[in-house]
Amino acid sequence: MSTGTGTSTGTGGDFVHLAGGLRIEVARVGVDDPSAPLMVFLHEGLGSVALWKDTPARLCAAGGWRGLVYSRPGYGRSTPRGAGERWATDFMHRQATEVLPAVLEGCGVDAAVDPPWLFGHSDGGTIALIHAATSPDRVAGAIVLAPHVFVEDISVESIVRAREGYATGLRERLSRFHDDVDSAFFGWADAWLDPAFRTWSITPLLSAIRCPVLAIQGHDDEYGTMAQIDAIVQATPGAAALALDGCGHSPHRERPDAVTEATLAFVRRPRTR
Repeated sequence: MSTGTGTSTGTGGDFVHLAGGLRIEVARVGVDDPSAPLMVFLHEGLGSVALWKDTPARLCAAGGWRGLVYSRPGYGRSTPRGAGERWATDFMHRQATEVLPAVLEGCGVDAAVDPPWLFGHSDGGTIALIHAATSPDRVAGAIVLAPHVFVEDISVESIVRAREGYATGLRERLSRFHDDVDSAFFGWADAWLDPAFRTWSITPLLSAIRCPVLAIQGHDDEYGTMAQIDAIVQATPGAAALALDGCGHSPHRERPDAVTEATLAFVRRPRTR
């Protein structure tokens, strides 16, 4: 996927235009210093630029970093799914290998010269890992929160419950963050609940990752278990893990100080390349 016309400004934010007529909502946070490290934020399966709230700005202020946040196609103010479009079981691979590189290019980021850090939550963490594995020289490092590397029963069961409660409260809450809330919700839920998705896994890719990886997981995560970050540490050279007590699926919201402290220490840790 190649970029189209670059960036434009719309009401309340900026957009990157990609090939095929896709409009991607983007936001820039952090320091205005082109020499500062760049942190790219990749949202969860029901997320968007707005749903990150103050996490990117707060984290980049603490680290002295530039930040780039965007809503994937189907989410936020980005182009929604087409009528009748269903995401295939490789939807996260396509986001990692097609959309993310196109967004970076459209935002003027030369990842070959200045590889960014990736900060991904849930599906966004998975996308970060896939991108790090398939573009190993174009990522400085990855911090992944509650990522999925294979499908667990607990994940499917929680998504079934979310679908059952969608019309009775969840839809209204999410509609504040997505122009087309049905596009966001059913794109995610239908893909995860496709029977063919039960055998999905990215564990064979993990050994190809060459950048530093920090995997963070809450002990009370309703969408995944510690087996996820155990698999990452076992398969990814040099990966580190942080398990958090009193924390569910959103460590950056439930344990923000712990996540900030761990992220700062991880990014600043001396390394040899």
